[in-house]
Amino acid sequence: MEVVLDAFTQICTLQNLFFLVIGTAVGIFIGAMPGLSVNMGLALLFPVTFSVGGISGIVMLLGLYCGAIYGGSITAILLRTPGTPASAATTMDGYPMAIHNKQPGRALAVSTTASTFGGVFSTVCLILFAPLLASVALQFSKPEYFALAIFGISMITSVSPGSILKGVMGCVVGLWIATIGLDAMSGMERFTFGTLYLSGGVSFMPILIGMFALTQVFINVEDNYGKEQGRNEIRIDSVLPSFADLKLTLPTLVRSSMIGTFIGCVPGTGGDISSWICYNQAKTWAKDKSQFGKGDPRGIAASESGNNSIVGGAFIPVLTLGIPGDGATAIILGALMVHGIQPGPLLFVNNALDVYMIFIALMFANLVMGAMGFSLIKVFARVTNVPIKFLLPIIVVMAIIGTYSYNNSVPDVFVMLAAGFVGYFMHKFDMGVPGVIIGIILGSLAEQNFTGSLLMSDGSLSIFVTNPICCVFLVLAFVSLLSPMYKPALKALFK
Repeated sequence: MEVVLDAFTQICTLQNLFFLVIGTAVGIFIGAMPGLSVNMGLALLFPVTFSVGGISGIVMLLGLYCGAIYGGSITAILLRTPGTPASAATTMDGYPMAIHNKQPGRALAVSTTASTFGGVFSTVCLILFAPLLASVALQFSKPEYFALAIFGISMITSVSPGSILKGVMGCVVGLWIATIGLDAMSGMERFTFGTLYLSGGVSFMPILIGMFALTQVFINVEDNYGKEQGRNEIRIDSVLPSFADLKLTLPTLVRSSMIGTFIGCVPGTGGDISSWICYNQAKTWAKDKSQFGKGDPRGIAASESGNNSIVGGAFIPVLTLGIPGDGATAIILGALMVHGIQPGPLLFVNNALDVYMIFIALMFANLVMGAMGFSLIKVFARVTNVPIKFLLPIIVVMAIIGTYSYNNSVPDVFVMLAAGFVGYFMHKFDMGVPGVIIGIILGSLAEQNFTGSLLMSDGSLSIFVTNPICCVFLVLAFVSLLSPMYKPALKALFK
């Protein structure tokens, strides 16, 4: 307790709290801007930590990390433009609730609550179960990663808004896009058409921005062409979620936070995978699925608690093993080492004070993020009051700037424009865009680990059934894929 109180006292200095607020505010801004990734924000602020010095620099990076993941939900809900890939699933119910149901305040309140809950939940798990969860994460090798990817792909049967067959077709398109470029194992070029740009694969962010932001612009132009557009006046009476929404989403918050924390502690995964899996599970467990995709608060809660809960989970392998799970945690790991904190098994013995300072800073970062989110909901929601003739050009400019700034690449802008047109026609033919996104996210993960697994087993497929964790994920994927076939029969049997 003396160590905990000492850590609490050091974190609660005016300087540390100031940099925590600054980092969180910058993170929310970066997360809300399409194309400005979490990694980019951390990389930009990393040099600042040298001048700040001490734990203050680490606290600032932790605030940015938490704020950026939450910030992506703001534009996902209000503009159908995910600020980060982790918020793509939030558009499924966030945008319909904010725009179609004219409840932007409610959507943002549910999102902020879920983000805060997920972040705090994962931080508590980090404090209580770090060594245990780290040992489970170490059991993941290439077969387990392949099975996890297949399980993620199988959720296409649940997230497809229209025909499941069309959703599967969209997923196949995404899987094909994921194969473009150099084969990681053989080095062979695939579908590059002799161009140097495609040899590195198609960047994910331009497709994400194009298929969500630009597609929605085209749809709005078509729906509002030739119509007189007045000024919307949507007023928000309360920035807090209602008791009914809290009661409805509480089971989803707990379940999604548990899933997100577990996925976060597995290196190589991230909030984008977690958000889609949590969204799928929320829809699977819901008794009434009719409102999903139309503005169901459970969909928002699942996605946002799922992607924010990976924060605490991601620090489990970082602190206990010194293994970063993604680019963001790799940058933070580098910052810790630069400032004299060496993560690993001995960290909890030799530097207990530093460990608890990180724990408390991460908890405060989530709470500050929630406080800033609730206090700014009315400001965020003003976006919906902007006349559409002004809002649509702003979205297009943001999409172009965000796409270009992601890799400083003009071809990325053309890919984004092409993805926007493709997404528009997919919408016209009722083909699910989420299927394409899921295919791109999980396609390369599945392929690389499938090939690696066969190399491990000398070409034998038995490696996928002899491993317990792998077998469980594959069985769950099989059950999920066949769910459209057996669920109607079960309903008729028990009716």
